[in-house]
Amino acid sequence: MLEFKEINIEDKKWIKELLAKSDFMACEYSFANNMAWVRLNDSKICRYKDFYIVGYVKDGIARFSFPAGEGDYYDVICQLREYSRKLGVATEINPVLNDKVQLFNELFPNEFTVCKSEDSSDYIYNASDLIELKGKKYHNKRNHLAKFYRYSWEFSSMTVRDFDECIELSVLSYNSKNGYSNHSSVAEQYAIHTFFKYFDELELKGGVLRVDGRLVAFTLGEQLNSNTFCVHIEKANTEYLGVYAAINNEFAKYAAKDFKYINREEDLGIEGLRKAKRSYYPAFLLEKNTIRFKD
Repeated sequence: MLEFKEINIEDKKWIKELLAKSDFMACEYSFANNMAWVRLNDSKICRYKDFYIVGYVKDGIARFSFPAGEGDYYDVICQLREYSRKLGVATEINPVLNDKVQLFNELFPNEFTVCKSEDSSDYIYNASDLIELKGKKYHNKRNHLAKFYRYSWEFSSMTVRDFDECIELSVLSYNSKNGYSNHSSVAEQYAIHTFFKYFDELELKGGVLRVDGRLVAFTLGEQLNSNTFCVHIEKANTEYLGVYAAINNEFAKYAAKDFKYINREEDLGIEGLRKAKRSYYPAFLLEKNTIRFKD
């Protein structure tokens, strides 16, 4: 019988061990993300044998992450379906990466539907591209950097001494967008608070940009799998020309120089965010699928 519970920092060791077994590149397979974004859907976690699962129930559907870890996939997915049946709700599994869809075809033929969402694809970049910005395609980005570098600026790694100013900047962004009326924005504020509260325990890396001593941008992320660094949060004061290009580039040079890829997560269907992410020419989009069982 599956038992779901609230996530907490004491779960880090066993969860990260099981995540490492799968080595998934999707941003959902991050202990820090799972803990920080818990308010978004009031999600819970479960360990079943050597599998790690995140799940929540909403709108008559039990939604589960594709299990991370190792073992009998037929067994664990049957357990998820039985859990849903007892609640009287449908079963969805997401994200399911493209190479795992065939597993469902083999184990549960004709028992499910597949839906792909462009909005949830992760943007995966070559780390060297974001660090070096070489070639004609990055000409505009280099121009943005040149504009920012006219300021009296400084980049530094994030420490606890920066947290208060980072929170002030994130609140400024939140208020300017009427974030209190948007559940996702409220959940993001909780996530940022959690990232700072457990910064060291979550093994995060952060960076801050200052102009004339004033904090104008911050970002943070972590190692996601064996070859990928993931950027979780990025905020900047757009009164400063080129500030986003600068925090992106400086942080990549600082935090991701030893990785092959950088995952900058989804665009959530937000047109401006999609345009910005595509302007950096991802190496590929990590597509995700939703499996819904017909029962």
